[in-house]
Amino acid sequence: MKKAVVLLSGGVDSAATLAIAKSLGFETYALSFRYGQRHGIELAAASRVALGLGVSRHLVMDIDLRSIGGSALTTDKEIPKNRAPEEMSKAIPDTYVPARNTIFLSYALAWAEVLGASDIFIGVTALDYSGYPDCRPEYIAAYERMANLATRACVEGGGKITLHTPIIGLSKAGIIRKGMELGVDFSLTHSCYDPAADGAACGECDSCLLRLKGFQEAGLKDPVRYQLREPGLKEQG
Repeated sequence: MKKAVVLLSGGVDSAATLAIAKSLGFETYALSFRYGQRHGIELAAASRVALGLGVSRHLVMDIDLRSIGGSALTTDKEIPKNRAPEEMSKAIPDTYVPARNTIFLSYALAWAEVLGASDIFIGVTALDYSGYPDCRPEYIAAYERMANLATRACVEGGGKITLHTPIIGLSKAGIIRKGMELGVDFSLTHSCYDPAADGAACGECDSCLLRLKGFQEAGLKDPVRYQLREPGLKEQG
């Protein structure tokens, strides 16, 4: 089996991406980060997803991005709440972590070279997302070009790094349907930027609202717990 490194945050998108990589016949190596984010609940979710989908190894790397700051996810800045979907796509929000995907992909690239893997999977999407610049197709294409100039395996060994973005053109509902088709248990996942101490999702941050919208459009009920009786989209109940 060909090996692949899969970036795994513990959310809907990365869980579906991991399932897709496995469905394509790859031996999967999941990579998550303890980067100074506001809570560790998403890492617990990543561990559950990795175990549930049977990865060969789940590696959690430590990076202190709080020292850099610049994001509501790594500082005490207020998390944006109750924004309309059209508002989310107008400007890059405070939950953007400076250069996060570039940092994460660089670690994935290094691990892939050590593993002898030529394939890296990342669950970015250009639809139903919060406007992050490092989720766009042109960014992914540029990073892949750079990756093939940056490693000994490519320069001397004649290898070629392929950066897979299997959900980039899917809506959140489409991602959820694909994950369900591949057996993803979404009750294991976590998406909220501002959860309660017991792990219950806030139901009001961009990530919660996009998740709720996706489940609603997929005709499914989100299996995770929310703090509010009627979170975000009232139709969800």
